[in-house]
Amino acid sequence: MPVPKPAISLAAVPGRRKATIELAAEIERRGFAGIYLPSFGDAMGLALAIALTTERIPFGTTVQPIYLRHPSDFASQASMVHELSGGRFRFGIGVTHGPVHQRLGITPGRPLGDIRRFVESLRAASKAGAGELPPIVLATLRSRMLALAAEIADGAVWANGARSYMPGQLAKLPPEKRDDRSFFIGDMIPTCIADDREAAAAVMRRTLTGYVLLPNYRNYWIEAGYGDEMRAIEQAQRDNDIARVPSLMSDRWLRDVTLFGTRADVLEGLEAWYAAGVRTPILVPSSASGGQMKAIDEVLAAFEHA
Repeated sequence: MPVPKPAISLAAVPGRRKATIELAAEIERRGFAGIYLPSFGDAMGLALAIALTTERIPFGTTVQPIYLRHPSDFASQASMVHELSGGRFRFGIGVTHGPVHQRLGITPGRPLGDIRRFVESLRAASKAGAGELPPIVLATLRSRMLALAAEIADGAVWANGARSYMPGQLAKLPPEKRDDRSFFIGDMIPTCIADDREAAAAVMRRTLTGYVLLPNYRNYWIEAGYGDEMRAIEQAQRDNDIARVPSLMSDRWLRDVTLFGTRADVLEGLEAWYAAGVRTPILVPSSASGGQMKAIDEVLAAFEHA
């Protein structure tokens, strides 16, 4: 039985925005499960363009940082995209992480409290005239944010989640959420398709280097069973030996967090993600021989007859 097609992550890179919108229409034409937009670039602008240039495919943001705009402004634009798309849009939000906070010049509060207040403000703005809101999805890593998603939102989305740890986390959801197919459960999975497995693995290690240097991600992966790797990476960071970090990412960890290798390798891994309980795997394409457009072409080709 063919593996269901996943969703694809898409970002509007300056200079290629028109091509990106055209690519969204092609992803829809080929029957993928969705298009989800990461935090960099103008994700809300891209979402509006996708609403107007596609007809059927679900789409949304994965982690729109809540500190970028006032909640009432977010509510108005999210409502507009929701209305123009005919209800296909999901508004994924999150507190993002330290480097983004530094770039924005903000001092965030506690993540759970900030998210709760933001969602309350969104809904208040909606009632005050901003318009009907789309489903709200919380960017999630650890179980307390997942519990908050079950309480106040319409889904949860991970980035770089550990596949082996996912069933245990999802088991903590209330039964009514686990059984509700409209409750979004997604994960952004770094993906590199190449016949040269070692080259693909090297791309994934480079892609994830920035993430393993972040304490919140390390704490999550320690909780998921990768304490040896994460503590060794933390020591390399303290020693200012960042060049050593990729060599400390074990094969076991890399296979659990990413998809890489041949088409058959990726399809087999994707099937395992579905079996782990992720309803919407979101492939984040990278290429061993090109940029974002080449990487997406490789994903489209891999699923052409899937």
